[in-house]
Amino acid sequence: MKQLMLGNEAVARGLYEAGCMFVSSYPGTPSTEITEAVAKYPEVYAEWAPNEKVAMEAAFGASLAGRRSFCAMKHVGLNVAADPLFTISYTGVNAGMVIGVADDAGMHSSQNEQDSRHYARSSKIPMLEPSDSAEALEYAKLAYELSEQFDTPVLLKMCTRVSHSQSLVELGDRTEKLKEYVRDVPKYVMMPGFAKKRHPVVEARTAALTEYAETAPINRLEPGRSNKYGFITDSTCYQYVKEICGDEYPVLKLGMVWPMPEKKIQDFAASVEKLFVVEELDGFIEAHVKFMSIPCSGKDTFPLIDELSQNKIAEALHVPFEQGIRLEETIPPRPPVMCAGCPHRGLFYTLKKNKLTVLGDIGCYTLGAAAPLAAVDSVICMGASVSGIHGFSKSQNGAMDNRTVAVIGDSTFMHSGITGLVNIAYNESNATVIIVDNSITGMTGHQQNPTTGFNLKGDPCAKIDLETLCRAVGIKRVRVIDPYDLKQCDEVIKEELSANEPSVIISRRPCALLKYVKHKAPLQVDTDKCVSCKACMKIGCPAISIADGKAKIDATQCVGCGVCQQLCKFGALKED
Repeated sequence: MKQLMLGNEAVARGLYEAGCMFVSSYPGTPSTEITEAVAKYPEVYAEWAPNEKVAMEAAFGASLAGRRSFCAMKHVGLNVAADPLFTISYTGVNAGMVIGVADDAGMHSSQNEQDSRHYARSSKIPMLEPSDSAEALEYAKLAYELSEQFDTPVLLKMCTRVSHSQSLVELGDRTEKLKEYVRDVPKYVMMPGFAKKRHPVVEARTAALTEYAETAPINRLEPGRSNKYGFITDSTCYQYVKEICGDEYPVLKLGMVWPMPEKKIQDFAASVEKLFVVEELDGFIEAHVKFMSIPCSGKDTFPLIDELSQNKIAEALHVPFEQGIRLEETIPPRPPVMCAGCPHRGLFYTLKKNKLTVLGDIGCYTLGAAAPLAAVDSVICMGASVSGIHGFSKSQNGAMDNRTVAVIGDSTFMHSGITGLVNIAYNESNATVIIVDNSITGMTGHQQNPTTGFNLKGDPCAKIDLETLCRAVGIKRVRVIDPYDLKQCDEVIKEELSANEPSVIISRRPCALLKYVKHKAPLQVDTDKCVSCKACMKIGCPAISIADGKAKIDATQCVGCGVCQQLCKFGALKED
């Protein structure tokens, strides 16, 4: 039976059909839907882990126990999991273990453009890279076979366009394959004496995988009518090249991007007059081809930055592409903005009003950096706000402690903020940390986390109490505020900044988009009282605009949160 599926859904289906029994992930766009989709199969245990390192280590534990396992993350999440990644490469696996990583070229929802293929080479782990949903399913199943055949974890690399595009897949049946756990200390205990003996095993495995790559069907040669040009490509770039050139020129499509089939590449290069390597972000394949002393054109022709597209490739090749759609010319830009009623808005307004230095973090609240709030001074990575404010305080000798705060979300705090808070308490910096608790993991689409009281499947579970946790690591001053109450926000923040010890403020109100949140009626504007001072515009709420010189409320967006009311000195904003 055939079915239309997103790439991420197809990966989940591949995991199911391959007999995967354990999945642990941390949500991160564009990888999130893999775990959400696989959780719908009752035969597969699936969970959200606090972070990607924990997810990978849990997946390894399941593999060690003899059950096929999987963990998923976005590209920056692989940085968090890099520690176990490199050592699991040495130990190998028992049952098959697949690691899904989804890159975000174009930075649709990420803080950098990172090419995860480098991790495959540096960790000496094979990487498969599908170019559509059908291949996503097929490669997920193949990854388990390779994992067990070559005793290695396998990286399955997705990207935004493959993850979030639909195409037809052929569904198959599930086949479970269990392995017995056998104690093997030299293989799995990576103390130096044993690790030294595992390194040669890894190098021999890479050589064997390179040999496999030469005949692997996923590295396929597609002939063309003319050998004037030849293209080596992967992932979505394969689709773009085929749309532009059709069958005019031969294409070597790499489904296994590490290790690469060197002889196949050499033979292909010798068969064409001019060789192009078309790939997104870094010249990863290109560098290897040139390392083999094969001349080719790559990043000297195609952009190193941002996503590629049919138009960009056609322009670089100086060929017409009639099907090209100039999206940038037809669709106006729509910058991201906090939703109407977002609980973070009142907090950031207060921070901006008090002219505080704000070290931000990764999540919906990152949008506090955008105008008109413009309240965030730095955003680096998950948890960096809490660690960063400690260093900021110590290096300033406390000179800015009374006007500097760190802001971090509840899910991000559980991910990697706790250790930073431990450092603040342990090394005694006078830091003020604000945890914005909106009762969900917001930016990636409302996933549960350890503070919500529900697991991935929506079942009740242990709920981490943030106040108790903060006190347990040594923070004595812990306050809770309602971000809709601007007066309370202002008073509590000033009190905690003036205290001569570390403190945590929990800004708590559920995300306005959660289904169980009950909203008030939309506010209305009394145009007779509105004096066009535009004070209500300072919070950047998308439900508020100015029309004919007066404030205007969009009733389809307004949730009656009342934050704007508190800014209007003339009582022009009123409840129905």
